[in-house]
Amino acid sequence: MSSASEGRFLSSSVPLLTRVPRFATLLTDDGIPVEAVYEPCTAGFGASAGARAEPAADTPVIVVAHGFTGSADRPAVRRAARVFSQRAAVITFSFRGHGRSGGRSTVGDREVLDLAAAVAWARTLGHRRVVTVGFSMGGSVVLRHGALYTDGSDARDAAVRVPVRDGRTGEHLGAHSDAVVAVSAPARWYYRGTAPMRRLHWVVTRPSGRLVGRYGFRTRIATDDWDPVPLSPVAAVPLIAPAPLLLVHGDRDPYFPLDHPRMLADAAGEGGAELWLERGMGHAENAADDALLGRIADWATGALPA
Repeated sequence: MSSASEGRFLSSSVPLLTRVPRFATLLTDDGIPVEAVYEPCTAGFGASAGARAEPAADTPVIVVAHGFTGSADRPAVRRAARVFSQRAAVITFSFRGHGRSGGRSTVGDREVLDLAAAVAWARTLGHRRVVTVGFSMGGSVVLRHGALYTDGSDARDAAVRVPVRDGRTGEHLGAHSDAVVAVSAPARWYYRGTAPMRRLHWVVTRPSGRLVGRYGFRTRIATDDWDPVPLSPVAAVPLIAPAPLLLVHGDRDPYFPLDHPRMLADAAGEGGAELWLERGMGHAENAADDALLGRIADWATGALPA
């Protein structure tokens, strides 16, 4: 496929009214190239050769934010995209330091800029309604993105700004989400209360752990400490309204026990978030079966304004 320059988005020239995925390299506000894939909604295609999808402006799009060590091409992310595409268009992407994206993972800090670039790309493709769905680390990112990327007024398409490391500000037009879904998300930073989280902290903070991350999990991890410490998920939740918020968590999650989703739901206040505690579910996208993914997609598209 040929490539064409579209400002800050370098993408293939595949028309949006085909079922062929569209690939792009997005440039974040701090200059990191991020691989992304756009897939049109399959619900508009019938059995006949002449069947066509509805216009992008009338179709919601779900932007999927994967968990730590994931990527756009991991099987669990591809499965989520397949289920979501039966209800909406879908954008998947790899966070910095993951897959074929550039940079190094900051484990949920700078990744908010990667998500903002993906949401902005969705709007340049013509979609007026965007839902962000994040898993684990991606869940914390969609919560912070939902809090940071809004101007706090009814004019939700206004340009918004988020600080970058050197004190400048990055800007995207229409980089906000219209609804947010966080699956298996932590409520607070630096949590080490479970054995899997203690192992994860070893991978992130120790030189030998980062080697395991790079060669064992194909994840390149930054060596710098957070400075400043980013807004925590529980502090971000009250700032997401009026956008609808769904929190999904398994009662067998080995990483984050149930006090995390309950803390997030409490922070949202009365009617601020819907909480699903899933019986028998483990952690993040690997544990989300097709039935749950379908319910999430139904909620996401149903929560959006017409």
